[in-house]
Amino acid sequence: MRTLFLLFIIYFDLPQVQAQENYMTRNGQISFFSSTPLEDIKAVNNEVASVLNRKTGSVQFIVLIKSFQFRKAAMQDHFNGKDYMDSDRYPKAELKGTITNMSNVNFSKDGNYPVTVEGTLSMHGVSNKIKSAGNIIVKGNTITAAAVFIIKLVDYKISVPTIVSKKIAEKVEVSVNCNYQLYQPKTK
Repeated sequence: MRTLFLLFIIYFDLPQVQAQENYMTRNGQISFFSSTPLEDIKAVNNEVASVLNRKTGSVQFIVLIKSFQFRKAAMQDHFNGKDYMDSDRYPKAELKGTITNMSNVNFSKDGNYPVTVEGTLSMHGVSNKIKSAGNIIVKGNTITAAAVFIIKLVDYKISVPTIVSKKIAEKVEVSVNCNYQLYQPKTK
């Protein structure tokens, strides 16, 4: 239900939305991974809401921070706590961007199309411009978007207490994998 609500928000937030141009998902996946000699940290969120407009190339993702799942409950508690993501205060992360080379993607022909996304990533009360390479995979009526990029914790004012600084990397690898379906408005 939370993801459906987020999808509703981003759908009506997109400029000049036309239903036949939009692909949507409410169960996309975003994961992150950090590694140090002492510990690897990985979390997965399978409740990502996203809309991709095939005409304009606009793309938007909304992620609830508390929906990231860790292999250890203690990691998840620390991640959501005030010392890290402070998810009660900053409950979501959001990316609003544009695929800058959308004209290279042929939605009527199956294939793997390299793309570049530029936009603004907002989380933990901070917004930064990002640019990432990715891929759009067209297979029938399904569109898959995949990307991997690196963020620095300091860029989002996420501090790591000194006592655990050797267990948490300063840079985190973020992976995106969303399977979109063409938005079909319900008819009466």
